[in-house]
Amino acid sequence: MAILDSQGRLFGKVNILDVGAALVILLVIVGVLLPSTTGIAKVGSTVKPVEVDVIVRSVVAPNTFKEGDKTSLIVRNQKYGEVNIKSVKEVPRNVPVPQPDGSVKPLPDPRPEAGLTKDYLLTLTGNARMTEDGPVLGNNKIKAGTKIELEGLTYDYSELVVMDVRIK
Repeated sequence: MAILDSQGRLFGKVNILDVGAALVILLVIVGVLLPSTTGIAKVGSTVKPVEVDVIVRSVVAPNTFKEGDKTSLIVRNQKYGEVNIKSVKEVPRNVPVPQPDGSVKPLPDPRPEAGLTKDYLLTLTGNARMTEDGPVLGNNKIKAGTKIELEGLTYDYSELVVMDVRIK
């Protein structure tokens, strides 16, 4: 008796395509049910407070950000949750002005439209999971250059870039 007959059956009883399909289904079920050990959230990861600096440009309302308030943070289009605003510092708007001796000196922007908006340096605080690659907020690594958004009741600032990350 042959292992595989002319109709594609093993030992004359089971079709080889049915066996292959059953093995694929079994492997998918095992892969879904077993816990993953290669993801970002690993057992034993620690949570530490972090401070994130970000510059928000062209803020129209003068009291949009206040120290101690909370704001919603979105990292790479994925909502993280709320973070605290630790500090708000106004960044002066300067323009480079050439001097007679050839040097360049930064002076306040004299244009009238420059006074309609302000730029702010915000320091945000929150808790991040620490991995070997650095701090992770939600499921996204946070580091200088990461694109984030800040959203509140009366504002939505997108296309912001993280300037600095400090682990406390």
